Amino acid sequence: MAELANAHSIPLLQPNGLKEPGTLAQLRALDPEILVVASYGEILNREALDLAPHGALNIHGSCLPRWRGAAPVQAAIMAGDSETGVSIQRMVLGLDQGDVMLEKRTSIEPEETAKDLMERLAELGGEALVQALDQLDLGTAKFIPQDPSSVTMTRKIRKQDGRLDWSLDPSALRRHVRAMNSWPGASTHLPGGKNLTVLALKESSSTNEPPGTFLGGPGFRVACGKDSATGSNSVDLLQVKPAGKSAMDGAAFLRGSKLTPGDLLGAETTS
Repeated sequence: MAELANAHSIPLLQPNGLKEPGTLAQLRALDPEILVVASYGEILNREALDLAPHGALNIHGSCLPRWRGAAPVQAAIMAGDSETGVSIQRMVLGLDQGDVMLEKRTSIEPEETAKDLMERLAELGGEALVQALDQLDLGTAKFIPQDPSSVTMTRKIRKQDGRLDWSLDPSALRRHVRAMNSWPGASTHLPGGKNLTVLALKESSSTNEPPGTFLGGPGFRVACGKDSATGSNSVDLLQVKPAGKSAMDGAAFLRGSKLTPGDLLGAETTS
């Protein structure tokens, strides 16, 4: 966005935050009719919210009030939601609590990653914002309060959230892998402590081994929690990325590794 603004000679400010000295004065000098916020990790204070006659609108990556907070896309995938969308909402002092002006919904594809879904929602959010601004201009905008009984929350994704929990069932593991793509990545520790990022996996068959146990090849099969519907409690790692290397098929990784059946994945080491 910054590159596009510079290319078209649009005034560009890049403060570290609105509390930085002089930032609000610079915004006020632009005499804006409305402020628009997207993917901005700061709740605007009252002075900022009152700066423009039409206040501030936020483009949020979910259908509010579901998934308020910093990681709505990842939360929707991990929860197994069949659809999500974008909300154009009026900003207030509370986190994502403002009235919703416009909403656009879209289905979540079965194998869609957070990275892919974010890219789709970015375009959908742009379309929704243009419609919202047109409605404000025409005087037809309507703001609908959120239903407090339907609120769900999500928090900012941390690097450690990418760690795979092998006690999860195959469906939950697959959702986790999709949600953590591309950051921080769904990862596990190999015996010896090296990191392995899992990019794709599928449900396999049943086993008596504990979760995290490498079950052998030629597919990269690992024990996990049991699916109550199918009885399966293992997965095949279809695509992986070893630390410092490119992505590769799970079977190709095995051919160059020293893993033997019975090895445990995910164990923390102190060495």
